[in-house]
Amino acid sequence: IVIGEAVSRALGNRAGIVRYGDALIPMDETLTRVALDCSNRPYLIWRVNFTRPKLGEMDTELFKEWFQAFAQNAGICLHIENLYADNSHHIVETCFKGLARALRQAFCPPTSSPSSRHGWPTAHSRRASR
Repeated sequence: IVIGEAVSRALGNRAGIVRYGDALIPMDETLTRVALDCSNRPYLIWRVNFTRPKLGEMDTELFKEWFQAFAQNAGICLHIENLYADNSHHIVETCFKGLARALRQAFCPPTSSPSSRHGWPTAHSRRASR
């Protein structure tokens, strides 16, 4: 909850960021896809099945609860899908690493311009056109 709240506060009004991010994370026999939208409309799609009920002493069903709380408190629409795997540790690790990489992508400022010849409007161009 606290991490999600911190992310939401850091994003503020969510202006000036790409907003969308995705990652495809391979780890040995595991492949996981993560996609997100920092839209301030929280939602979680969790398509992850573990190969065992516990990872060490932790119930694997609690990982979904963590991602749900994070998405809700960060205001992020988050999709996590494990495409295939055998090892529960690798499943969890690819979910977290995919989230981190997708967040890094989404938090960046836009760098490419649209296909129009005028490019992105800037504060300077808006003032000049008044």
